[in-house]
Amino acid sequence: MNPQENAPVQAFADNLHHTNVHVIDDLPLEEQYVLMSLAAERLSIVRYVYLVQIEEGIASAEQRASLEYADAVLIGWPDESSKELVTINEQQMNVVRTKIREMEEYIAKFRVMESRADIDSMTDTLIRVTERVADIRRLFEPSFLLPTFAEIRRVVQDEWDEDMGRINPEASEVDLTEESDGANDA
Repeated sequence: MNPQENAPVQAFADNLHHTNVHVIDDLPLEEQYVLMSLAAERLSIVRYVYLVQIEEGIASAEQRASLEYADAVLIGWPDESSKELVTINEQQMNVVRTKIREMEEYIAKFRVMESRADIDSMTDTLIRVTERVADIRRLFEPSFLLPTFAEIRRVVQDEWDEDMGRINPEASEVDLTEESDGANDA
């Protein structure tokens, strides 16, 4: 998105941030894609802030999975002219408005957690923000397929376990020995 195309979305986001989230109720149905773009931009910002917070150490599997989930929702984000997008009706627009409100409530909590450096709560909140944005994207792009957070978490946990085994191979060998000793007891 070039900066000129982004100006209405940014102005709307600034207005939303500086007044209150209820400004979305006044957005006409014809401008529905502004909310889709707003959701993507807000998630992108939260994801970036989160990444900066956790980059000092070795990210846990949960932290990695939350980033992977946000990435999965944001990757290939369609622009307003995409043939994959559908026009939503007023009832669906109300669902989008609700999801935006929920997203903004989580973002407000995220800011407090960030000021306290509460990484675990930030991790959970990034997941909650991502869920809302994924729901919004699914309304506008029903063909958009996304694995659940639990599915992403399982894959990332396996990768994390493998990475940790490379960092501390002795611990990994002890775990394997204990598993095989237990199998011989049966």
